[in-house]
Amino acid sequence: MEFRIEQDTLGEVSVPRYALWGASTQRSVNNFKIGVERDKMPEEIIRAFAHLKLGAARANRTLSPLKMTEEKLMAISAACERIASGDLSEHFPLVVWQTGSGTQTNMNVNEVIANYASREFGIKLHPNDDVNMSQSSNDTFPSAMHIAAYLAIQDRVLPEIKSLILEFERLEKENEGVIKCGRTHLQDATPISFSQEISGWRASLERDFGMISDSSCELLSLALGGTAVGTGLNAPEGFDTLAAKEIASITGYPFTSDENKFHALSSKAELAHVHGALKALAADLMKIANDVRWLASGPRNGLGEIFIPANEPGSSIMPGKINPTQCEALTMVAAEVMGNDVTVGIAASQGNFELNVYMPVAIYNFLRSATLLSEAMASFRENCASGILANYEQMKKNLDSSLMLVTALTPHVGYENGARIAKLAYEKSITLKEATLMLGLMSGEDFDEIFHPEKMI
Repeated sequence: MEFRIEQDTLGEVSVPRYALWGASTQRSVNNFKIGVERDKMPEEIIRAFAHLKLGAARANRTLSPLKMTEEKLMAISAACERIASGDLSEHFPLVVWQTGSGTQTNMNVNEVIANYASREFGIKLHPNDDVNMSQSSNDTFPSAMHIAAYLAIQDRVLPEIKSLILEFERLEKENEGVIKCGRTHLQDATPISFSQEISGWRASLERDFGMISDSSCELLSLALGGTAVGTGLNAPEGFDTLAAKEIASITGYPFTSDENKFHALSSKAELAHVHGALKALAADLMKIANDVRWLASGPRNGLGEIFIPANEPGSSIMPGKINPTQCEALTMVAAEVMGNDVTVGIAASQGNFELNVYMPVAIYNFLRSATLLSEAMASFRENCASGILANYEQMKKNLDSSLMLVTALTPHVGYENGARIAKLAYEKSITLKEATLMLGLMSGEDFDEIFHPEKMI
């Protein structure tokens, strides 16, 4: 590989000749060989930086036209467009495990933009003086975090929740009037309709949708303009609001300038709050997936009340075995998100004085959760939920054998006598009617008039 020599305030450093990055980026490559193959800075952050750098350049063009000339703005715009499209992804080699402020990633973006302008247009841009004008890593990285997190929520997570809600709505309508045994504590309970059970899944996702959507609005406030410690040093007056307005125009979302930059630089409460809503979604998805695999258990020695798609062989030794693999994948994702929430929470607590220095790991885990949840919901919907079918025969069989149907009799025989009926029916493996008659608590005609499981829902 051929190299070129770049220079920064620490001296000279060798950089691959092909690379658009410069000395600062190369020093990070050299010094942080941690998780290199798997833990690159998320591409969502790089795209967010492209939007941010373009918005900042436009604001500087308006506020500092002598420094940010039209020619420089044109070159920055072209570079940002290429970065946002992913065309220059090979020039962003840094890992998450770097400085906790994300300074090296900010400089990576600055250097790529500057070198792209030089190579493509012959325009001399300085990565600090021009591309990073009116900015600091301390306000750009948290701003990029909010932009990336908000876009992930709006463009990926919420649409997938909505799609799964619609799938459950379809399944709900398809199973109206189908009566089955309800269950609490994993034990038989009073009857429920299958559509009512599904409606619980749907409503849980609707609540999650609302909580995530509402909380994500907190991410619309940007730290940009606070520069190093929140005072806005070296940024022209009005830069923060104008840059946020430009970013809103670029992304199509209503980003604004945070009213208190001291908070914006040091606190990551908003990110932790939204991730908490993602954790709530994960908890509900865990519950739904577990319900589905319990209901599908068997096929002969389990509950067997629903059929799920047979997507692949389930065993390397047991022929014909089919497993609830989509449920298992979804629950593993839920477990991962719950673990990520711990990391995000701990990272958010490390806002020492004027700056949080756990930002890369916080956004890394946030974006990983958003991606995993989105993809897992899509996979579960396409490969499992869309193919769920009720096993009406098994539902009726389980319902008819449920001892908890005795609850319909308690207003007429009392709680204690109801317990006697259920206990006798269980001990002698007889029906509730037979037990009731054996105990002399009711005539057969009265039992038949009262006992209607379909009316218990």
